[in-house]
Amino acid sequence: MTSAPGATALTTGTETADAVVVGAGHNGLVAANLLADAGWSVTVLEASDAPGGATRTEEITEPGFLNDLGSAFHPMGYVSPVLRGLDLGEHGLVWSHPHEPLAHVLPDDRGVLLSRDLDVTAASVDRFAPGDGDAWRRLADEWQQLRDPLIAAFLGPFPPVKDAATVLRTLGGPDALRLARRMLLPATRFGQEEFRGEGARALIAGNALHTDLGVTQTASTAFGWLLSMLAQDVGFPVPVGGSRSIARALVARLASRGGAVHSRRPVTRVLVEGGRAVGVVDAEGGVVRARRAVLADVPAPLLLRDLVGDEHLPARLVADLERFQWDDAILKVDWALSGPIPWTAPEARAAGTVHLGGDVTGLVDFGADLDAGRMPANPFMLLGQMTLADPTRSPAGTESVWAYTHLPHSREHSDAELDEQVRRMTAWIEHHAPGFSDLVLRRTVSRPADLQARNPSLVSGALMAGTAQIHQMLVFRPTPGLGRPDTVVDGLFLAGATAHPAGAVHGAPGANAARAALARAGRLGRIYAAGIRAGHRLVYGAADERRRVLAGR
Repeated sequence: MTSAPGATALTTGTETADAVVVGAGHNGLVAANLLADAGWSVTVLEASDAPGGATRTEEITEPGFLNDLGSAFHPMGYVSPVLRGLDLGEHGLVWSHPHEPLAHVLPDDRGVLLSRDLDVTAASVDRFAPGDGDAWRRLADEWQQLRDPLIAAFLGPFPPVKDAATVLRTLGGPDALRLARRMLLPATRFGQEEFRGEGARALIAGNALHTDLGVTQTASTAFGWLLSMLAQDVGFPVPVGGSRSIARALVARLASRGGAVHSRRPVTRVLVEGGRAVGVVDAEGGVVRARRAVLADVPAPLLLRDLVGDEHLPARLVADLERFQWDDAILKVDWALSGPIPWTAPEARAAGTVHLGGDVTGLVDFGADLDAGRMPANPFMLLGQMTLADPTRSPAGTESVWAYTHLPHSREHSDAELDEQVRRMTAWIEHHAPGFSDLVLRRTVSRPADLQARNPSLVSGALMAGTAQIHQMLVFRPTPGLGRPDTVVDGLFLAGATAHPAGAVHGAPGANAARAALARAGRLGRIYAAGIRAGHRLVYGAADERRRVLAGR
C-alpha cells in the first residue's frame, strides 16, 4: 500500500482516530480539513491510487499533456464560501482564466460568446436578436443583487432558512415568488420568455446540459441560469496545473494539521455497534476505529447497502435506495493536439469551454433520445480547451483538449455504439474546425466503465452522483428524508455528492457533513441526535412498524 503526499505511514492491526473519512474526493478532503480545524484527529481512506476523486489530472494522452480525469472548469469552486474559507492559495492553489469563458457554436457555424465583459456578451446575443443584449443585462444586474445569499443558500445546510430569508428581504415577497417560478421553468420556456434570438437561448440551454437535466425538464433553468450568470460574473476558471491542484492543496492543508490520507486502501465495511458507526474495515482486514464519527464521500447506495448493509437500515429506506436514479452516463475523449483547434467560428477560438452539436431544437431532440434510452444521433458536446485556459497544460504551441457527451444510463452500451459515438463527436468538431484531425497526436477514449474503474464513485460514468432532477434534490436527495447529511446510523454522515446540494466542485456536501458531525459530538449532541432520530422515525419508522404488524397477522 502507498500513502498520498502528506499522509502518515500505515500501521497494522487496529488504528484509532476521532473521525474516519471514507473517500478522498474533494468533498471528503474538505470534511477532513474542517474536522482537523476543530482539533479532531482524522484518517482518510481512499480506494484509488491517489486522492482527488473527480479532481484528478494525469498524462493519459502524450507526455507533457495534462488531462483532467473528471471536473475541469470550476466556477462553483471559485465562488464557494467553503473552499474560499480554507485559504487553499496558501497551500499552492492558483486559478487561471481562459480569454473568454464560453462559446456556443450552432450547427450553421454561427457562434455566441459569453464573456466576463458584459458589453461583449450583450453585443454577441444582440446580433441574433436586437434587444436581447438589454435583456441579458437585466439578468446580470439582478444576479449581482442576489449572488451572495443565493450561493450561500444553495451551498449551505438544508434547510437554508437564514439565506432564503435574505433573498426574500432583498426581492420582496412577490418577486421572490417570481424567482422561484423561474428556477422551476424548463430552460426552453425561460429562453422563450426572456429572449427573442437563438444566441441567448442557446447559452442558457447549453449550460443546463452541464447537468443531466434535459432542456425541456422542470428546473433546468435553475442550472442553466446559474452557470450562465457565474460565467458572466467570474468566468469559468481552472486550477493551474490541473484539477488535481485542488486535491493537492486540500491534502497539504490537512497534513499541516496532522491529518492522514491513505491511498490504495479501499473500505469494505462500516462497523456498526448498537446502532452507531464506530469505525471501518479495509480490504485487507485492517480496522480503523472512530471515536466520534465516520464520514463517507461515497455514493449513498454504495455506502448504505454495500458498506453498511440492509440489516442496519429501515425497510422503507432500502426500498427508496432501490429507486435511486443515477444521472446520465458519460463518454469522454481526450486529445493531445499539435496546435490550437482551427475553428471557423471566431467565438470558439477564445473560449475555454465550447458547446457543440445543437441549436435549441437540437438540444430538445438530444434530451428526448436520452429519455428514451436511445443513443443520440447528434451528440451534444461540452469541449474544453485546457491549454488556452492554462498554458501549463501542454508544451508551447500545442493544445490539450477534451470533450464529453451524455449517454443513457438506463442500459448497456456496446463497443460498436460507443465507437460510432466517438466518430460522431469527432465529425462535429471537424465540421466546425476543418483540419482538426490532422492535429491529433494521440487520443484517449474514456468509456463509462473506464470512468468507474478510475473512480468507483462514478457509477457507469455518472459524474454527478445521481440525477439533478427535482424529484432527487433538496429533501429528496439522496432519498425522501430530511435533506441532511445525517444517516439512519448514528455517527455516520454522507459527505459526497449524493447528499444535498449535489454535484460540482464546491465542497458543500463535505462541509455540511463535517458540521453535522461536530454538532453530534458537541455539548448539545444528545439533543441534536434525538431530533435527527425523531425525523427519521417520521420518514421511515411508521412504515416499518406497520409492516411488522401486518407480517404478524
